[in-house]
Amino acid sequence: MTNREKWQAQRERRAFLALADGTVCRGYSVGAPCDGLGEVVFNTGMTGYQEILTDPSYSGQFVTMTCPEIGNTGVNRADVESRQVFANGFILHELNPPCNWRSQQPLDEYLAANGIPALAGVDTRALTARLRSGGTQKGFLSVRGEVGEAEAVRQARAWSGLDGQDYAARVSVERPFAWDPDGRLSASWGIAERLADPDLRLVAYDFGIKWNILRRLREHGMQVQVVPARTTADEVLALKPDGVFLSNGPADPAAVTYAVASIRRLIGRVPIMGICLGHQLIGLALGGRTYRLKFGHHGGNHPVRNLETGQVEITSQNHNFAVDPDSLPGGEVEVTHLNLNDHTVEGLRHRTAPLFCVQYHPEAAPGPHDSAYLFRRFREMIRPAGPA
Repeated sequence: MTNREKWQAQRERRAFLALADGTVCRGYSVGAPCDGLGEVVFNTGMTGYQEILTDPSYSGQFVTMTCPEIGNTGVNRADVESRQVFANGFILHELNPPCNWRSQQPLDEYLAANGIPALAGVDTRALTARLRSGGTQKGFLSVRGEVGEAEAVRQARAWSGLDGQDYAARVSVERPFAWDPDGRLSASWGIAERLADPDLRLVAYDFGIKWNILRRLREHGMQVQVVPARTTADEVLALKPDGVFLSNGPADPAAVTYAVASIRRLIGRVPIMGICLGHQLIGLALGGRTYRLKFGHHGGNHPVRNLETGQVEITSQNHNFAVDPDSLPGGEVEVTHLNLNDHTVEGLRHRTAPLFCVQYHPEAAPGPHDSAYLFRRFREMIRPAGPA
């Protein structure tokens, strides 16, 4: 089948997205032939859709790409960020056939093979504007043609959503594993020579960890043992780590109560770095509160000011909740980074314990590398460099 014949056949597979507010976005199916429920968000990234789809933080969500042309780079094995696709669905304006030398599979075939419904032909600018004005929406994606628009809206409204839901346990690994002990997966993304042997032992909590986080940690000389989300503090300390890393992850941090309890026991006993959900869990463990943002932060172009240096970092972000700075114990915790779009907290540091965290994704994949220095800072916090 030629690309034109495939293009014409796709447009005959009519499908629609129904939002809980009654909005219906019509288009055609370019993914798996299955219906689904999810929270509809928008991502402002120009590219990186494969990393987005395989980011466990998108579990439970339909991702709307604001970039109108998607699919040009296809899909390849090197750009996956976890063991599977975790997004519940994918919304785009125009699906393009791949035209990149790294492509190993067209995007629509990849989505179908992984059981992920997708809707193309949508006015994604109008959908994004509605989400910005009305806030994140629960949605029903109708592909099979068996559910009418009114029933789809009803099911979207009836869905439990992500508030109060522990999705970290759903996406986490079931058993611990060692990441890249021989240093071949992390050396320039699997290219060229083997990395040097690590000299630090790290335990990384998997609340929805991305592989590029693990690559970055290994590149900085850390032997990483990944553990499931429900691993207790005593089990972690029994491994005698030099440091503990708290990963990104999906849904509501306030629902991950077991992790908050573990972090409280670890604070002050071992150096800790957290990102995204890990940052929010640290805020809760320190006695703070989290709250839901109107439409979240999703994309690779979010400006963040480092309050310690005054520098601005362009960051990759993916989260729907934030830490309330007024709820934190001021004498113990310092806000280190602020979002320049809405002034939400983007970083915290404990004044006495070896602990810091950021709300954004310093490992990128996709996104800019402005914040990659944070992995070096974590290493230096664990083992300060000696005099030159």
